[in-house]
Amino acid sequence: MELIKQGAEAKIYLADFEEYFGVDLLPGERVIVKHRIPKRYRIKEIDEKLRKERTVREARVLHRAKEFGVNCPYVYEVNLRDMIIVMEFIKGERLKELLEKVQTEERLKLCREVGRQIGRLHEAGIVHGDLTTSNMILREGKVYLIDFGLADFDPTLEAQGVDLHLLKRAMESTHYTWFEKGFEAVLEGYAEVRGREKSEEIRAKIEEIESRGRYRERSWIR
Repeated sequence: MELIKQGAEAKIYLADFEEYFGVDLLPGERVIVKHRIPKRYRIKEIDEKLRKERTVREARVLHRAKEFGVNCPYVYEVNLRDMIIVMEFIKGERLKELLEKVQTEERLKLCREVGRQIGRLHEAGIVHGDLTTSNMILREGKVYLIDFGLADFDPTLEAQGVDLHLLKRAMESTHYTWFEKGFEAVLEGYAEVRGREKSEEIRAKIEEIESRGRYRERSWIR
């Protein structure tokens, strides 16, 4: 296995399906092996409980997202002894780089598809928690959402508004020259899935969240 990422909560490995499972059910298929690592500063029983809960939640989130038509990785195995999830490796190009290379028309088309994927995710009562174009992959013409480590079941308007607000801020930081049109395209795609009424509620909630942030900034300056 090849270590490809190490975060605060987990180590991410890339492995061959046959190498990991010992059977050649999917020839040439590669998998992501996500291992939630123990935290020595936590009491052992609490650490195990937290890692188990987060491992189970991520697997359930991915399964439910699939049921609602979200393009995301399949889960192949959940190992609660070692706190490991084995999932499909989505091989493609990250939208973070791709969106900077394509023409405007193609860029907005991709952003609308991002909005549709997020709309389906929110319809499932799930928030991603880390919506950035780094966590989106284009594979065979389809946009996939990945990295559900911070995702949770939360159907509230507030949580969904925060999810999209964080994406807007991430796009402003990474794609600052065109993020306004891009995010508007995201909301257009979102509305296609969730309908006009719900999308207008989300727009209002995003504006409210932004105004709260501006108020806190002014208060801090004083």
